[in-house]
Amino acid sequence: MNKKPLASLGLALTAILAVSGCGTTASSNVSSTEKVTIKYSNFISNGGNEKNLDTIVQAFEKANPNITVQVTTLPYKDYATALQTDLAAGTQADTFDIEYANLRSYVANGAVAPLEGVDGSKYKQSLLQSYQSDGKQYALPSSFSDVVLYYNKALFDAAKVAYPTASWTWADETAAAKKITDSAAGVYGDFQNVSFYEFYKALAQTGGKFLNDDGKSVAFNSPQGIKAAEWLAGKSGTTMPTPAQGAGTPDFDTKLFKDGKLGMLHSGIWVASSFADSPKSWDIAVEPGDTQKASAEFSNAIGVSANSKNKAAAQKWAEYMTSSDVMAQTRISAGWELPATSDDSVLKPYLAKDKPANRKAIFDALDNVALPPVVGDNQQKMVDIITNALGEVEAKRSTAADALKGAADQINALLK
Repeated sequence: MNKKPLASLGLALTAILAVSGCGTTASSNVSSTEKVTIKYSNFISNGGNEKNLDTIVQAFEKANPNITVQVTTLPYKDYATALQTDLAAGTQADTFDIEYANLRSYVANGAVAPLEGVDGSKYKQSLLQSYQSDGKQYALPSSFSDVVLYYNKALFDAAKVAYPTASWTWADETAAAKKITDSAAGVYGDFQNVSFYEFYKALAQTGGKFLNDDGKSVAFNSPQGIKAAEWLAGKSGTTMPTPAQGAGTPDFDTKLFKDGKLGMLHSGIWVASSFADSPKSWDIAVEPGDTQKASAEFSNAIGVSANSKNKAAAQKWAEYMTSSDVMAQTRISAGWELPATSDDSVLKPYLAKDKPANRKAIFDALDNVALPPVVGDNQQKMVDIITNALGEVEAKRSTAADALKGAADQINALLK
């Protein structure tokens, strides 16, 4: 099962923020003698990476003896509520973790300060640009993960099908999946979740748009949208098991792949570690597209509070936590998601690891990114509307055209 991006909460800022002193100061203006303490609130290290974060903090403080970083780590399930409360009260930390879908609200409410003097060349550009608005940089990407195509070489060999390549299209994937599928033996050629998180990406792969350019009405109720919905739902019961056959069971897809009974799996890089020993022979590729490539990217970032009294020091920490060699090496060694670095030499230790052999595909996927559409406080409602509509198509209770028309009507109402 594909991991849902962390950008799914759509926080509502319920009070007008006090933004005194929200003019920006470049990190290079930090005094070499003035001692300051900055606070960093995060969820990214919770659940096993607290020591790794502390390693980075200690390295930063050694390099910047005038700056002390005070860390608060919260479980993800508690982070959104705590941050919302702090933002409303004006008591937020100097720096804090940001999710892509919430950036628009933070910018609109003056919660984050625009950053100046950032060396953008240190970051993967698609990741860096995700946290820009009106030409300004409002946060720096700290890590990323994306979705790729896993494939079982043994099943491809048995079906006498060539392995996926970077030039594959939907047609190539479908042809291979049909040859691999043997439902009587419980072997399937393909697995892709029939959900919002796959739909917006598949829509981009057809060249379609989810929202119109003004962001005030939907555009997915289109021939491209219908094609994307039919592509996803059409796999169910043909080259992919139906929900009744197990597709609705959590982690059923990864279990099927580990058991050697699934030819291809669309999933995130976070499941790779579970395939270390089984199946015996597997690899990954950039996902096929229809008329073009488009990959789902999930990322976290760090922003500087507009209320911070030490913006220069805060930005310096944000830059270190997102672009330093210490950060990158710590993440790679620990398997703690991946750094957003543009420096391929830093990534060599990761790329040199075995299984999957084609780790380069993880970074190649960033060349053509499909970002999830964002509608503010109604984000989760939008996600549910699309997923439910696709479920109706999958269950053959509705055509793709009718289901998307109904979904479009509901989401347009949310956008008014």
